[in-house]
Amino acid sequence: MTADFGLIGLAVMGENLALNIESRGNTIAVFNRTTRKVDELVSGRAAGKKFIGCHSLEELVKAVKPPRRIMIMIKAGDAVDQQIEQLIPLLSPGDVIIDGGNEHYTNTERRTKYVESKGLLFVGTGVSGGEEGALKGPSMMPGGSEKAWPLVKQVFQSIAAKVGPNNDIPCCEWVGPRGAGHYVKMVHNGIEYGDMQLICEAYFMMREAIGLSNDEMYDVFAEWNRGELDSYLIDITRDIFSVKDEASGEHLVDKILDTAGAKGTGKWMSQLALDLGVPSTLVTEAVYARCLSALKDARVRASKVLKGPTGKYDGDRKAFVEQVRQALYASKICSYAQGYVQLQAAAKEHDWPLDYGNIAMLWRGGCIIRAAFLDRIKKAFDADKNLENLLLAPYFREAVDKAQAAWRHVVSTAVMLGIPTPAFTSALAYYDGYRRERLPANLLQAQRDYFGAHTYERVDKSRGEFFHTDWLSLRKKPQ
Repeated sequence: MTADFGLIGLAVMGENLALNIESRGNTIAVFNRTTRKVDELVSGRAAGKKFIGCHSLEELVKAVKPPRRIMIMIKAGDAVDQQIEQLIPLLSPGDVIIDGGNEHYTNTERRTKYVESKGLLFVGTGVSGGEEGALKGPSMMPGGSEKAWPLVKQVFQSIAAKVGPNNDIPCCEWVGPRGAGHYVKMVHNGIEYGDMQLICEAYFMMREAIGLSNDEMYDVFAEWNRGELDSYLIDITRDIFSVKDEASGEHLVDKILDTAGAKGTGKWMSQLALDLGVPSTLVTEAVYARCLSALKDARVRASKVLKGPTGKYDGDRKAFVEQVRQALYASKICSYAQGYVQLQAAAKEHDWPLDYGNIAMLWRGGCIIRAAFLDRIKKAFDADKNLENLLLAPYFREAVDKAQAAWRHVVSTAVMLGIPTPAFTSALAYYDGYRRERLPANLLQAQRDYFGAHTYERVDKSRGEFFHTDWLSLRKKPQ
């Protein structure tokens, strides 16, 4: 028996992907550095299925028919480079090495060029949806060697999540050359950071400002999930408010320590946004919010010393819940707008021919940020492939305008009550900054020219002409 596909790395994601691939009619060869995992899978979850368990890389490569497609599902970083080095001497020209880990796009850029120099093909694909998605249908964002796409397309699209009226549109399409796939996955994760922080702020406002109970939160999120906020994250948030702690019988969410973890992809997006000079403020605030949450002991000490406003919102509770919903939706639009602006800047920087409407459909199912909302993004880019910012598309422009009064009321209420809402506030500041023809950067540039001769452009001259002033000699001397 020969295998159609090979997979290295049988942790949860790798094992579930292998089972998914086999379930689509493929024979799959699997290898894990700890070979006991291979034997446990073949005799356990994969018993009676079309699996070939291998105890060495040589055995794996021999088991897969050419052109070989071998997917690596191990921890990102140096371990992947080492695995590639071990594979290359065993493979034949035209074989495909696939990295399905959560990798930094620069490594995929480098690996694509290196593997191609050895006569082989390389694919770096984002895989989103966690262990359930890996087993039942993930969102997949492949990039790398373009010649590899026809060789992996059928398998990838067969295992991916499906959407559409007939549930036949795969959430997997070729993204672009080299590191494009992993970059898009990183932006997906950054938007995920922003979405989660925004939802947490909506929850915190309703809890702290108007005292909603967890049972009431359940009803609110259930209602929100039937409207324009319909999404996986709203769905699971509703569920969370229904779960009781087995030990105490109280709501489990209240028993969880308020410190959040992170794996780094949000930070990557924020760092790369700074490199590109684009204002991805939502993901940055979401990352910082997690950092601040991690300072639990320091916050406990500070809470005993630092003072601020307290109290509750004394207006109509039902009306305020609706205002929070509108603030959440408007902020979410800004978050996605920022993500797409960063994708556009990266595409220009790296010469990636990204299809922004298709990217929205890759995220429509199988992944953490899947939402009905993404159909609107697809339609916006279908209507205008050169759309500069999602906020300028008619639907989103009108949606934000409709929500604007409620959004401002929620943010101002948060400020007056001393409730931290960094993502809501940052989203509104981004919107207000983007919609203004003039910002105070003229003064900032004057300061830079004064102390560092950094020059400036003038409003009455052509763009690209730069000027310098001897501010010290022209200043009004203090008395």
